[in-house]
Amino acid sequence: MGNSMASSPRQSVITLPAAIERYFQVSLYLLVLMGFGTLAGTGTLDAPTVVLVGGALALRGYLLSKRTDFQMPTRVTNYLTLGYVPFYAADYSLFSHSFLTATVHLVLFGMVVRLFSVHKERDHYMLAVLAFLMVLAAAVLTVDSVFLFAFAAFMLMAVATFVLMEMRRSSQTASIPAREPIDRQSYRRMAFFLAGASPVLVVLILAGASAIFFLLPRMSAGYLGSFAGGSDMTVGFSDRVQLGRIGQIQQSSAVVMHVQIDGDPHGAYNLKWRGISLGRFDGKVWSNPTEQFPLARQADGRFPLWAASREATPRSRQPIHYRVLMEPIGTNIFFLASQPRYLNGTYVAVARDRAGSIYDLDPKHSVSVYDADSDLATPTPAQLRGAAGGIPPELQQYLQLPMLDQRIPELAKRITSSAGNSFDQAAALERYLMTTFGYTLELPRETPRDPLADFLFVRKRGHCEYFASSMAIMLRTLGIPSRVVNGFRTSEFNDLTGNYVIRASSAHSWVEAYFPSYGWISFDPTPGSSLSGATGWSRVGLYLDAMASFWREWVVNYDASHQRSLGEDAMQGSRSLIDGMRDWAQRHYERMLGRARHAQQRFSQSPRAWGSVGILICVLLLALTNIRTLLRWVRERRLAGHPEEDPSQAAALWYQRMLRWLDRHGWTKTPMQTPKEFLTRIEDPGMRKKIEGFTHAYEAARFGDSPEEARKLPELYEEITSAPQN
Repeated sequence: MGNSMASSPRQSVITLPAAIERYFQVSLYLLVLMGFGTLAGTGTLDAPTVVLVGGALALRGYLLSKRTDFQMPTRVTNYLTLGYVPFYAADYSLFSHSFLTATVHLVLFGMVVRLFSVHKERDHYMLAVLAFLMVLAAAVLTVDSVFLFAFAAFMLMAVATFVLMEMRRSSQTASIPAREPIDRQSYRRMAFFLAGASPVLVVLILAGASAIFFLLPRMSAGYLGSFAGGSDMTVGFSDRVQLGRIGQIQQSSAVVMHVQIDGDPHGAYNLKWRGISLGRFDGKVWSNPTEQFPLARQADGRFPLWAASREATPRSRQPIHYRVLMEPIGTNIFFLASQPRYLNGTYVAVARDRAGSIYDLDPKHSVSVYDADSDLATPTPAQLRGAAGGIPPELQQYLQLPMLDQRIPELAKRITSSAGNSFDQAAALERYLMTTFGYTLELPRETPRDPLADFLFVRKRGHCEYFASSMAIMLRTLGIPSRVVNGFRTSEFNDLTGNYVIRASSAHSWVEAYFPSYGWISFDPTPGSSLSGATGWSRVGLYLDAMASFWREWVVNYDASHQRSLGEDAMQGSRSLIDGMRDWAQRHYERMLGRARHAQQRFSQSPRAWGSVGILICVLLLALTNIRTLLRWVRERRLAGHPEEDPSQAAALWYQRMLRWLDRHGWTKTPMQTPKEFLTRIEDPGMRKKIEGFTHAYEAARFGDSPEEARKLPELYEEITSAPQN
């Protein structure tokens, strides 16, 4: 084992221990391979790591297929391990800048070294533990439903590996070797039975684990969640967003959130999901300088949000309630429909700013699942045209302008020259941008000195950020407070789950303009698109999305509230089942009553015949309900007449008859008394002598199983009962 290379020829005769060893080595290798495949499938490993570790595993698999045993000397592995200690520190501080990533590299290094240096029995256990650590790291780094299939495959190999490990240990420690099979087909049958038993064991393990998972009281501490990495999407929803960031996000089709609206099974809404509001613009960067204020949770557990968007004039209410399931995109912002009223979720601290954005202040629990209420009611164009009043001092910041190309305010005046009020001016700008300019995600190779002027007068095409920024700035040149909002628009609806599927490609920017007495009103100057349908292969994608939604909702985000909801559903289902059984019994009972009434009518027509039938039925029912008593009575009668057939049982029967007769005549035996002790309580000498003779015969038959003594018991009983009483 200590040599650097040793090649062993194939043996002509394969023994049972050799076959078990071979299967075990292959199974252990596949276990390690599945662990690495699960980790690499998260997409978080860097390319050099995947190539190097994958190459090492491929080499090990090649050597295993050739039955070549290559082992590094212990001295070499010690040097490599000691040399990796300073590299681990350098990896953490200089390269990875992440404790989790550096630790994953350490685990992979240990796995590769151990794979080629199995010198002791414990090294096999170490490889299995390292494979499990890779799967554990994958669970931290991803929430994708594909992990479920990878984990199931890993469990399959783990069960097979540990079964073979136990078979190998038993074979090595057995004092008497097992009988060798006659042919090699026996080894193939062993592999076949192992391949069949492993999936069954995995199914049973997963079923038991699922029951424990769903029933065990839940605690959400987030011990490992803090190690998970962030997302590039964070830059698009922070307090400082450079022009063009949303366009970068839109180039991804990854799912970022699912939304389920109560009472909407067919996807009737086309909403925008408001994230961050940006009010200050320096010509290239939008920022949000407003301060955040913590919100107090109400007695019902909800956070009130209405103060963040309250309008001066009450509107007709159009409330909706919805549930949002966020993917881990690395932002602490809650995405809500317009005019949010309440937020509910397992969050320790929630805050809002003066612009109406809602934030999660708990860094250990990222935004994942929450319920919210919004009011979709908006004033009519006629009401907005008549909006009058001054602009509050705190909204003057939304009139701030950077250094502008003079053509921009001139263009705004020319577009709105025929508009007589603020709403018509905003509508004219929205219509102009939507119909005159083209939409594209292609960004200029070099950032222009004035991005807005370049968009409006040179390129005349861009993505939503340029449309929204242009409209907001032109509104400000007209004296209308405005701001840019970054969020998502609805992209597609999954009719399998009743969820709206929001993708990164649906990231969007739009404009909010302020109207006195009515508050902030949304405008979207970007050429829009409707909800996409699902045909062909996209239908398969909806099934996969439904599976992923279940995984995220009921596994990754399973907490106390989900457990409570599951319990309530189970109770409601139980009540429905009980009610259904009660209704079934009631229907059958009423049917029986109908038959009874019909029988009564027929009975009234021929009472004598039906009376005989009724008496016979009653007798039969009485006999059936007392069948055990009747059988016991018949048996006792037969046993009393022929005690020699079962002396022990007959003795007990006759002794109980005697005690009942004595009890009626004033001699009661207590349970604590023995038959001999009971005799001393009989004061009548003649009666005591007869009972003594009966007791002697009883004990001989009961405990000695004597037929002769048992046969005397009826006669002795007659002597006792016929004796004159004093």
